[in-house]
Amino acid sequence: MFGLEPHVLLLLGVCLLAACAFEFVNGFHDTANAVATVIYTNALRPWVAVVWSAFWNFIGVFAGGIGVAMGIVYLLPVESLVDSNVYHGIAMVGALILAAIIWNVGTWYYGIPASSSHALIGSILGVGIAYSMLPESRGTAVNWSKAGETGIALLVGPLLGFALTIGMMFLFKRFAPSKAIFKEPHKRKPPPLWIRLLLITTCTLVSFFHGSNDGQKGVGLVMLILIGIVPFRFALDESKNPLDLRESLGKVEYVIGRVNRADLSPNDQKSLADIQEKTADLDRIFAGKTDVKDLPQQTRFEIRRDVLLLGNRAKKLLASPNVSLSTQDRNIYDAAAKEMKTFTDYAPWWVLLMVSMSLAVGTMIGWQRIVKTIGERIGKEHLSYAQGASSELVAAAMIGVSTQFGLPASTTHVLTSSIAGSMVASRGVKNINPGMVRNIALAWVLTLPVTMVLSGLLFLLFRAVLG
Repeated sequence: MFGLEPHVLLLLGVCLLAACAFEFVNGFHDTANAVATVIYTNALRPWVAVVWSAFWNFIGVFAGGIGVAMGIVYLLPVESLVDSNVYHGIAMVGALILAAIIWNVGTWYYGIPASSSHALIGSILGVGIAYSMLPESRGTAVNWSKAGETGIALLVGPLLGFALTIGMMFLFKRFAPSKAIFKEPHKRKPPPLWIRLLLITTCTLVSFFHGSNDGQKGVGLVMLILIGIVPFRFALDESKNPLDLRESLGKVEYVIGRVNRADLSPNDQKSLADIQEKTADLDRIFAGKTDVKDLPQQTRFEIRRDVLLLGNRAKKLLASPNVSLSTQDRNIYDAAAKEMKTFTDYAPWWVLLMVSMSLAVGTMIGWQRIVKTIGERIGKEHLSYAQGASSELVAAAMIGVSTQFGLPASTTHVLTSSIAGSMVASRGVKNINPGMVRNIALAWVLTLPVTMVLSGLLFLLFRAVLG
């Protein structure tokens, strides 16, 4: 299978199971983000709530596109790390998965809402930095521009969640048809019907958008595994004929050929030379090929590498103020570049199914520890109906917007900061439980550095043992 030796195939299977385990842990670690309010307020029975949430997480993975998944893939430029030694790829993916799982399980065990997104991203960065320290490294192995975008998204999300929830609480106070929404939940009695429907709706929205964002991180993780270990098979979308890239490549070469070299700075000229090198390499690969069977399997990864590097260099060059091109030429390039990306930015249907199933099953397990934290320990008062609804509405909106822009969002931190904002809106800052907020903030601050160090050390260890 995949043309791999049996023991390598076994290791690939272990890595894929580990990815499912990460998404499973992500499911039960983040379950409370969606079901805490409906369970705590007796709007739904616990088993109904978690099954309902699991279903919408499952749907969200399929409906979320692959923008977030590709954002995860491009954090770690696999085209720079992958070499002929398949064990190096196994060391890479094994280290980042294990580090993320260790941190997720640890914080879950102590009932601390921590971000699975931070854990995964920290683990990816740790592997990239550790690789950069190896003697055979060819320079940086982290896409720092993508890491910067991701970091800003993860930082801004909780701050906006806090502020927007205060505004949402004000709207509830101004327009809610009944003051019953501001009461604490009865221990056994469900809320009035309209409040119950509102809370079920917010639970559904958070579950769906959690699947569309966090689930896509799992898809990105699996694609990292497949591209890292079986690059000749999964480097390009198998449903497409790589020879069809020639039309788009010709358009790129046409537009790049219209750039006036005399106007370029030395850095721009270097970018132009890199572009011409990659287009020439692709022309060489495609030369004389009339059927996809004429294209050796091992060239699929070369094509992926050249397409991605070509796109990066061209984006940098065309953004330069020294490059003067007509709007028509730029539109031709944009359309061609978008078409070329469809060959590299993809996920097979079975990957989506595997991740969505893992997330859904995980969602149905282990919710008790963090529900109590969400409902009682962030503030000094028990969570009211209005606080739960406003927090989840804001969290769902924030996660949905992040997914639309292909950026990862920390469901945990957006929701917990939103709940903190709802507590402040009720009775001011004194209503916040400083001990629990301190623990959550500490987990937020420590997740990235701890997982970076842990995954980096594991990568170096695995590479030494396997390599």
